[in-house]
Amino acid sequence: MLTASVQEDVGGDHREPLGGWAKRLLDLLVASTALILASPILVLIPLLIKATTGGPVLFVHRRIGFNGKVFDCYKFRTMVPNAEEVLQRHLSCDLQAAQEWAANQKLKCDPRILFFGKMLRKSSLDELPQLFNVLRGDMSCVGPRPVVADELQRYGAAAHEYLKTRPGLTGLWQISGRNMTEYSHRVLLDTQYVQTWSLLRDFSILIRTIPAMMKFDQTS
Repeated sequence: MLTASVQEDVGGDHREPLGGWAKRLLDLLVASTALILASPILVLIPLLIKATTGGPVLFVHRRIGFNGKVFDCYKFRTMVPNAEEVLQRHLSCDLQAAQEWAANQKLKCDPRILFFGKMLRKSSLDELPQLFNVLRGDMSCVGPRPVVADELQRYGAAAHEYLKTRPGLTGLWQISGRNMTEYSHRVLLDTQYVQTWSLLRDFSILIRTIPAMMKFDQTS
């Protein structure tokens, strides 16, 4: 669960995630269909990761979900095994990088990311394992980008909106520039999504995600 300070900030207890059974049914239909269609890729990518870098295939990270529940978020591994150590060493030696990380929780030139990992990130193929998170009920096909506890504090009062729904495999952030979107704008998009949600809008975002994923020139 969330830290005491975050719980105190957001307050409230939502009985069911945004969209209820209708959104959940859409999630199950889309995720199961996508897993079937993507099954050859889901076999090929782990083989390529093992062949090119060795080490674990999956990267498992703790994220905050509906009502502040912590869950294991799955991705294909795109970074070096000692990623946290490499990050901290890089930030301690590069003031500009440290400022960039503090502002956006992202780095344009990230020393942790492997060559094959860059290709996976630019195509969003690294996020395919999150389809299993959707089937488990940790995530939704559409929603706010899943965050860690420290990031949720940056949402301020908007954290209450984030906790009303399951985080999404895609969302307004993905069709609005993906990782080029500044963090404050990302919070605004997440809040807007929750406050104006409709099933029709989820369909629209899913359809618009396809061309957004094809823009390989964006920052990973």
